[in-house]
Amino acid sequence: MGIRFDAVTVAYDGNVVLDALDLTVAPGEVMALLGPSGSGKTTALRAVAGFVRPASGRVFLGDRDVTDLPPHRRGIGMVVQQYALFPHLRVEDNVAFGLKARKVPKAEIRTRVAEALEMTGMGAYARRHPRELSGGQQQRVAIARALAIRPGVLLLDEPLSALDAQLRSGMLAELARLHRELPDVSILYVTHDQMEALTLADRIAVMDKARLQACGTPRELYRAPANAFTASFVGNANLLPVTVGASGAALGTAELKIDTSGAAPGASATLCVRPHLVGLGDGPNRLTGTVTEIQWRGATHRLYVDVDGHRVMADLPELRTPPAHGESVTLHFASEDAVLLPAGVGDHG
Repeated sequence: MGIRFDAVTVAYDGNVVLDALDLTVAPGEVMALLGPSGSGKTTALRAVAGFVRPASGRVFLGDRDVTDLPPHRRGIGMVVQQYALFPHLRVEDNVAFGLKARKVPKAEIRTRVAEALEMTGMGAYARRHPRELSGGQQQRVAIARALAIRPGVLLLDEPLSALDAQLRSGMLAELARLHRELPDVSILYVTHDQMEALTLADRIAVMDKARLQACGTPRELYRAPANAFTASFVGNANLLPVTVGASGAALGTAELKIDTSGAAPGASATLCVRPHLVGLGDGPNRLTGTVTEIQWRGATHRLYVDVDGHRVMADLPELRTPPAHGESVTLHFASEDAVLLPAGVGDHG
């Protein structure tokens, strides 16, 4: 079962928090809604769940227009960041809650609860109370409860944000495994964490200021972002203001040979180059500047270099002898690794 937003607008007291969203999630697809706080991503998810009513536009699940249906009639599973488990109920009763509300026969409830707990690796914890579980285990129970009703659509609202980094990594792997086991379930995954989106999603919808900024596969958005905001929010990016020339572009005094097709000579634009594609030393598209910061990151060094007043990041394999702070260095990048964007945000890390 897919999801379709047809020009969905949500407003509170005249303040638009989701602006004419058009977006389709294919059956069985994992779509991440990625964006900063206040971008409209959670509002979009709540519109699908039925917890907010659009001021205009329609929400479809498959071919059904569910805009006017109450949440319990939409057949959706939902997991929120704070788990929302009933503390007085055992794990098995928490997982059975939605099934009982739907008046599923008792024998089938037992089967489905066992199946959902097994799928989430919580079969041995059925008789425990939530207080006896870790945060990661509680989140697994919340996911099991959502899966027990066998939803066609699963909504995940920042489901890992309350977990520490190690648990989050493990749960990401578990969610990926679950999706492989449930290939027909469409998943709408709200997050502000780019690594979660890049790791889990088939496609990412980037949101900002109540509007959809871009939508595509993680590779598409990373390699060829549509605008500066998308470039800065999906991965790290050097975003540098350049002036388009006849056969390239200029950053200060540096002449760069890059593809400028579609841009008029003399126009202002933003050059996007990912830090790991910037090399140290001589090469094509040279940028000379002064080292302002060096960060050792184990397997890599990150250099921050001031080039004509613009900060350039370079992520390099660990250097045996890194340059000193204040040292003049030359950086370079290949023409095919540069993307020219409309003039906008610049100098972001």
